[in-house]
Amino acid sequence: MQPSAAVEQRVSTRHGYLHAKDHPGHGTPFVFLHGYPDDSTVYDKLIAQLHPHRSVSFDFLGYGQSERVQNSPVADGQRLAETEAVIDQLGLGKVILVGHDAGGPVAVEYALAHPDRVERLVLFNCYFGESPTLRFPEMIRLMGDPDLVPLTDALFADLAQRQWLLGYTATRFGYGPADDIRDRVIVPLFFGSEGQPDALDAIRAWTARLFTDLAITSELVATGKTGDLQIPVDIIFGANDPYLNSGVAEHLAGLFPNARLRSVQARHWLQWDEPEAVARLLIHDE
Repeated sequence: MQPSAAVEQRVSTRHGYLHAKDHPGHGTPFVFLHGYPDDSTVYDKLIAQLHPHRSVSFDFLGYGQSERVQNSPVADGQRLAETEAVIDQLGLGKVILVGHDAGGPVAVEYALAHPDRVERLVLFNCYFGESPTLRFPEMIRLMGDPDLVPLTDALFADLAQRQWLLGYTATRFGYGPADDIRDRVIVPLFFGSEGQPDALDAIRAWTARLFTDLAITSELVATGKTGDLQIPVDIIFGANDPYLNSGVAEHLAGLFPNARLRSVQARHWLQWDEPEAVARLLIHDE
């Protein structure tokens, strides 16, 4: 049976509107949170493998097909509020919440705030608090350092330098020119596409919070909040990520009392690299 067409949804928030895709199906809905610098497209291959289970993906403000109004630093609690808006306005009830990259901390924060609304928390290659092996990509650190804003502005204003930075970062992650994730997901956000401007303002706004968010999540760990979360937490990591690596995965597994850690032979975007293998893990655990 072929998957039914996704229902396009427009979700209102006080910061602007979000674009969501609700893929019809049965069971507890999966809700997918993306990170940066990508958007909900990064889940398309995985969602196709999850049919006939219901899946919802959405673009955070300024990304993908959501409103392009994010031209200032992301406000405290904004990503959490956007996630709450999608789940509430779509009437999803209890969900299986999946977070990847910078969407991972948002997923954890939602689960901490609404443990009764999350049947299971799933974390793909992400972080939550400091850990001994955690490394951030050089380009992300550059954009996250407030002292380097003038340099970052100059580099990204130059199209050739912007292209070089993307290519360098892709190579560091192990992705080459033949990997379609670059053209289908990443490049449109940095250079725009037909009918859609680039998302540089949104990328800069979220990455500007890098070290602030790291401090916030570290404080939640230090105060024992994650240890109080009793819901099942599945940590599924691409084993070949040099930044959000297996050491980070092990650190995450130690934060939650009901955590289980699994590994997939994939790079940072495991849901794109190995969607069938990841889908089997998700469905088996439902």
